[in-house]
Amino acid sequence: MEQVDFTIIGAGVVGLAIAAEVAQTNNTTVIVEQHPHFGEEISSRNSEVIHAGIYYPTQSLKAQLCVRGKSLLYDYCQRYQIPFQQCGKLILACQPEEEQQLQCIYIQATANGVNDLQWLDQSAVATLEPAVSCSVALLSPSSGIVDSHQLMLRLLTEAEQQQAISLFGTRVNGVEQVADGFIVHVATGQAAAGQEDYSFKTRWLVNAAGLGAQRVAKAITTLVPENIPPLHYCKGHYFSLKGKAPFKHLIYPTPETNTTGLGIHATLDLSGRVRFGPDVEYVGDVDYGVPETRAKLFYEAIKRYYPAINQQDLMPAYAGIRPKLQGPGEPANDFIIQTEADHQLPGLVNLFGIESPGLTAALAIAEKVAEWVKQ
Repeated sequence: MEQVDFTIIGAGVVGLAIAAEVAQTNNTTVIVEQHPHFGEEISSRNSEVIHAGIYYPTQSLKAQLCVRGKSLLYDYCQRYQIPFQQCGKLILACQPEEEQQLQCIYIQATANGVNDLQWLDQSAVATLEPAVSCSVALLSPSSGIVDSHQLMLRLLTEAEQQQAISLFGTRVNGVEQVADGFIVHVATGQAAAGQEDYSFKTRWLVNAAGLGAQRVAKAITTLVPENIPPLHYCKGHYFSLKGKAPFKHLIYPTPETNTTGLGIHATLDLSGRVRFGPDVEYVGDVDYGVPETRAKLFYEAIKRYYPAINQQDLMPAYAGIRPKLQGPGEPANDFIIQTEADHQLPGLVNLFGIESPGLTAALAIAEKVAEWVKQ
């Protein structure tokens, strides 16, 4: 049976970052991805924002890995000429009661090590963004945007240059624990055309399957169910704006109090176009449709901070699914990164609930996983 050192399940940005990191140590590395191409789910259906690390609870994995990952990501983009823009972000208080919440956000950001936030009064905001309406705002100069596709392509190239093997269109059907690792059972190809089943042995197994992480975990025969958290599909729709961009910065309202989402915000892409989203809708299955009827909801949310918005200028763009670990109305959960200390299975790392700020945190998550496997 073929044997490898590392197997990374999932070729989203986090899985690719981990593969690129561990492949540098002259280990034989395999990337297993059920889709024909990398990044077809969470990693290609988000806002492509480089987050500063503002909102997350102090000492949480989200806070630590976002702040560290932001620094690593900007350096990585500069080193490999990956398109990005450090355009900055405005977080707005549009009602008097939101100003106190904005103060809490400032305190939280400072506790997380984000020390570059700047208070702007109404006139300072009007100077920066004349189309925006608010009473006060926080400017986050270290927030930005990145070309996630080019980032993932570079990570994959880096891993393959270190002799990593990519198995696309390959689904994990079962994992057996053995004395010195795991036997991974996979199927490649489409069922209609005839699948090929085969198995290989790996010393280390990293489950970075995103929306499929719980399914993969359930396929590990010796992993007890108590170590597999529930998965909730949380859909977010995006609408693009016709015409010239009215903003130069990312524009965020004061976030929802239950932190399920950050509100319907305005982001820029690298071509300068504006898109709004995501909203929050818990769903029962993966569906990427964007109903035009949601434009009304978007319009009502956006006009609070962009009064000149015309509902007819909103066009359905795309949707993504977040792998939430909490259900509707429940407190927000942190990333879960399980190691042997959690599940007592040597060589296994499970990543659950890697939603936003997963893109920003990807390189820091890879760094952390590499530290654990060296122990």
